[in-house]
Amino acid sequence: MVTTDLRGYDGTSMSVAEVAARVAQEVGKAVVGQNKAVEQSFIALLADGHVLLQGVPGLGKTLLVRTLAQVMQLEFKRIQFTPDLMPSDVTGTNIFDPRTAEFSLRKGPIFTSVLLADEINRTPPKTQASLLEAMEERQTTIDGVRYPLPSPFIVFATQNPIEYEGTYPLPEAQQDRFLFKVLLDYPAENQEVDVLRRFHEGFRANRLDEAQIVPVLTAELLHELRKEVAAITMEDKIFLYIQQIVGATRRSSDLLVGGSPRAGLALVATSKALAAIRGRTFVIPDDVKELAMPVLRHRVIMRPEAEIEGYSVDQVLQRLLDVQTVPR
Repeated sequence: MVTTDLRGYDGTSMSVAEVAARVAQEVGKAVVGQNKAVEQSFIALLADGHVLLQGVPGLGKTLLVRTLAQVMQLEFKRIQFTPDLMPSDVTGTNIFDPRTAEFSLRKGPIFTSVLLADEINRTPPKTQASLLEAMEERQTTIDGVRYPLPSPFIVFATQNPIEYEGTYPLPEAQQDRFLFKVLLDYPAENQEVDVLRRFHEGFRANRLDEAQIVPVLTAELLHELRKEVAAITMEDKIFLYIQQIVGATRRSSDLLVGGSPRAGLALVATSKALAAIRGRTFVIPDDVKELAMPVLRHRVIMRPEAEIEGYSVDQVLQRLLDVQTVPR
């Protein structure tokens, strides 16, 4: 079991696995039926990566991000992406002050720890690109001057998979900046009944403070968690397994573009985080296999012939995973 001298927000000593369980418990006070999305979002936080959330409206994407930020005691800001949004609306701009005859920086919402880019595919590519430098280098350039962003810094972007009118599909370079593409689906029947019951009893997503959510961590403690994750060990056979999976996407007759080396790096980072959450000091093949789908589904491009035959990206990736030799 991964042990650490980390102390939670309430002062109690916890392991990485215990922190993950506490986070899931507190997020569950507001978000019902999205356990996998909650876990993968926390993995992204541990791996210092960004998340693309996809699901139809009403599944709690915004609520999930807001709740996570509250549980982690991280500053949260939201940008509603629209067709008329300008890059300066995201990054900020220099404002001239006639009293002092000097320019001063008015920071945009990108200067935060948790940024929700809501419906990111509804703004033109020029504005989408304003996030590229921030997501990769944790800084932004305004009028030629570079400004560092807070640490930690993570972008959660949402998009609707069924409405394409008036949208601008994310370029491949932009999608590749996201560590995960997490798919949110409808909750199970009993979970949806729980949602209805909570609403009847007075819970409202716009009154999150009333959910009695208990903070679990701070930004400083999250950095310590990341050090614990970095110490997780991986054997050479796991590295080879990851390369085989990513390499298979490049050779697949159903895929036009396969995963880049960055996909392999993402699998290394996230598999170590998952191992820590599971209470292990080492990565096993099942960690890699479990996270291969959210890591790869947005980094590959289907061939038109495969789409015509009715295959989805996840189906193609699952077939590739099934034929790979799993190391003992």
